[in-house]
Amino acid sequence: MIIGAHSIIYSTNAEADRAFLRDVLRLPNVDVGGGWLIFGLPPAEVAVHPSDENDIHEFYLMCDDVEALITEMKKHNIACSPVHKLDWGLLTQVTLPGGGKLGIYQPRHARPPASQI
Repeated sequence: MIIGAHSIIYSTNAEADRAFLRDVLRLPNVDVGGGWLIFGLPPAEVAVHPSDENDIHEFYLMCDDVEALITEMKKHNIACSPVHKLDWGLLTQVTLPGGGKLGIYQPRHARPPASQI
């Protein structure tokens, strides 16, 4: 049945953002042709939140230490927003080389086990 999840980040500078994921975050990847990289991610989770609208989706990465992540990003001249202390985690937004923002947070919530489907 379900074998994984595939998330997409749209970017006005996809090459630069792919290089960030490959070289800065060091995500494993495969080239599926012509430099088109698909990146492996750690175990993921999905939540469903109530909304007045459908077809709204968000994508976050999680880390074990948001302050250490920000320190590492500074070494690569990657801007991060101030940390927002929320009930569910400590959230920063990383500015990707292409100009988009990517939320990364240190969870404060319980984590489900990885699916074995």
